[in-house]
Amino acid sequence: MTEQSVTAGPDALLNAVVDAAVDIVELGHPHTTGMPCSPNHPGFRMTLIRRHGDMVRPDGGSASNEIIVTGGHVGTHVDALSHVSHEGKLYGGIDAEDAQRGGRFSELGAETIPFLLRRGVLLDVARVRGVDALDAGRAVTEQDLRDAADAAGVIPRSGDVALIRTGWARHFDDAQRYLGQRDGVPGPDVGAARWLAAAGIVAAGADTTAFEHIPAGKGHSVLPVHRVLLVENGIHIIEHLNLEAASERGLTEFTFVMAALRITGGTGSPVRPVAVVSR
Repeated sequence: MTEQSVTAGPDALLNAVVDAAVDIVELGHPHTTGMPCSPNHPGFRMTLIRRHGDMVRPDGGSASNEIIVTGGHVGTHVDALSHVSHEGKLYGGIDAEDAQRGGRFSELGAETIPFLLRRGVLLDVARVRGVDALDAGRAVTEQDLRDAADAAGVIPRSGDVALIRTGWARHFDDAQRYLGQRDGVPGPDVGAARWLAAAGIVAAGADTTAFEHIPAGKGHSVLPVHRVLLVENGIHIIEHLNLEAASERGLTEFTFVMAALRITGGTGSPVRPVAVVSR
């Protein structure tokens, strides 16, 4: 490989990005103290522990900083493959008890979540069904996903990130309704999850707290879709997305970009996913 070919690659990529005149569409929520959080996880808290003026340097300068306390599955985040086990086994048959010894996972931790620069597809079920948001506790079926894919003219394929819009992000500021402990939350059922897995996707996301269908009154007592995706197929799950802006723009397929924090041995990570689209 010549020096010219080595340097031409990055320059060509940068020029392509600049010349394309792209827009960035946010796909997540800001992390905010008091935002809705599953009862299974510690909530997000941020406060300033040093304010400007608490300490002033001899030249007049000052600085402020904060302390952040959060679970790994709070706000817009991605699940590592260590997050869920079934009958004592993680993805690939790894023994969960052995892997979690020592206070962190020795295998399948959050540091193994790949950086995602992939084709993203938006399956806008709420739009296809003609509603702002699906009803609480409504299961999103395989047929719902097929209909949304047909309407968008896209089919999830190997290596993709598939995002499912239920419209539930509209309720994010109403924690009781959004979490759905009483009335449930819309989301994919097991059949829909198996359809996604069969397509060969690397990650799936939705605009709800647990991604999957939560029936009324059931809470997070069982999460079979997590088993299908994480344990059986090694597919990462992205939760608490906000897909309203993407829907308003009529996005169907786009460049999906997301990076997880490399939290060694963790079970999840906050993320800031975006869609990169041409103007």
